[in-house]
Amino acid sequence: MEFCKGELVMCIAGREKDRLMCVAEFDGKYVYVCDGKERLLNNPKRKNPKHVIKTDKKLSDSMFLTDRALRKALSKEV
Repeated sequence: MEFCKGELVMCIAGREKDRLMCVAEFDGKYVYVCDGKERLLNNPKRKNPKHVIKTDKKLSDSMFLTDRALRKALSKEV
């Protein structure tokens, strides 16, 4: 399964279960996700790709520049 920067995913395991998060990075083995509040852009959470589900939504680059913009974009999607 491939992930790209800016995609929205739903966490299905761990502390973040049932939370919408944004993919910050994908290195082939792990997905790094952030939400702008608990997990900031400069310190994303490393998750196993089996523990997230892709959604059909993706954020534009302008919504992914700051933690504040990311929180605002995620709140509109919920």
